Amino acid sequence: MEGVNDILSKISDFVWGYPLIILLMGTHIYLTFRLKFIQRFIPLAIKISFKRKKEGKGDISQFGALSTALAATVGTGNIVGVATAVAAGGPGAVLWMWLTGVFGIATKYSEALLSVKYRTKNSKGETVGGPMFVLERGLNAKYLGYIFAFLTAFAAFGIGCMVQANAISSMIKETLIHYKIEESKTEFVVVLVGFLLSALTAVVVLGGIKWIASFCERIVPFMVIVYVFGCLVLLFVHFDRIPETIVLIISSAFTGHAAIGGFIGASVKDAMRYGIARGLFSNESGLGSAPIVAACAQTKNSVRQALVSMTGTFWDTVVICALTGLVLVNSGRWKDGLNGAALTKEAFTDLSYFGPMVLSFSLFFFVFSTILGWEYYGEKGAEFIFGEKCQKPYRILWVVFVFVGSVLALKSVWTFADIANGLMVIPNVIALVLLQKVILSETNRFLFSNKIDEIDENLK
Repeated sequence: MEGVNDILSKISDFVWGYPLIILLMGTHIYLTFRLKFIQRFIPLAIKISFKRKKEGKGDISQFGALSTALAATVGTGNIVGVATAVAAGGPGAVLWMWLTGVFGIATKYSEALLSVKYRTKNSKGETVGGPMFVLERGLNAKYLGYIFAFLTAFAAFGIGCMVQANAISSMIKETLIHYKIEESKTEFVVVLVGFLLSALTAVVVLGGIKWIASFCERIVPFMVIVYVFGCLVLLFVHFDRIPETIVLIISSAFTGHAAIGGFIGASVKDAMRYGIARGLFSNESGLGSAPIVAACAQTKNSVRQALVSMTGTFWDTVVICALTGLVLVNSGRWKDGLNGAALTKEAFTDLSYFGPMVLSFSLFFFVFSTILGWEYYGEKGAEFIFGEKCQKPYRILWVVFVFVGSVLALKSVWTFADIANGLMVIPNVIALVLLQKVILSETNRFLFSNKIDEIDENLK
């Protein structure tokens, strides 16, 4: 079994290595220039995104679609993933992570636009879309749609289900061990948490996308506000260090950082590699997952929803990941050689009670919301292959695997799902590149052909 794990780990490292980084970052930069720096419309996009009324065909509001996409995107990567990047790539990794978010906005806009453009109805009358339908209806390449759908349906169980459930149970287990609770009682609590988490998941996901979106509309803004507030408080505690921290992040991004304390040092190459890789993994721009729910939005045209969807990358990486990075570097704990959750935990202990409370609260809701969002992605992937008849079985199976992920460590499954997650990029990017004329045509029609002060009115 160890041999299988080693092989899968090597494949995963390759998939999420330089080839994927170059492909995704190259796509981000290329689309940014082709769309004349679409990022400049972020203020308008944020304004539109907070409107919840029905404005066109679809099953859920634009805000509901954005909240569900954010629920799936904002997860452990925003907390633990950033710490991993800083530990391996040094403070400079934060800048490269931030840049992936800035450029990734153009890719998120493009894939959401195509998903709305080529969306359709299933036999139940539900609105469905995503890269699989873009590949089928836009490129007449249904076989690529099947490949993307299979990868999505399978990857969801790992990256969006078991890994997330295990993160919650592991956090609780570590807390109990910290307070010297007996091992037998600790294991019982973990099983109990797994059962409760499964039950909570069942209550929401068995109701379908409308229940998921309704829940996410309420919890996502709250959990983001709490986490952002917590980060700002931690930064305020060491306010005098902030200018020095920003200078350190920028300089280290282009010069690397020498070994200091427990930190073994990092080159510019390390800063770029780990910062970009973690940024790409966190915001999911180019992955093709978020457009699946964007296609369900009640919107009158593809550009309007594309603008709303691109704010997801802005909030995820440009704001949340950036704040996490600032907190970690500003704390100075990265010099101790800590990694991942340990580094984040230490950084947040600067405020003895408030910090750990915010971290635990945020991690729980970040993880739980990710479980909900990815269930919908995986379900729609399975539905594309097997039809609507698989909806209920998939939801039930999902609830079961939430419990499995809570109580067991299935490393091979996680690694294989990580590989599938990365491979989703390839068919999605093929669609983005080959259909770029459609993206530009729609954008010119609804956005660029009007004066800036007329754009919001035109999109209504």
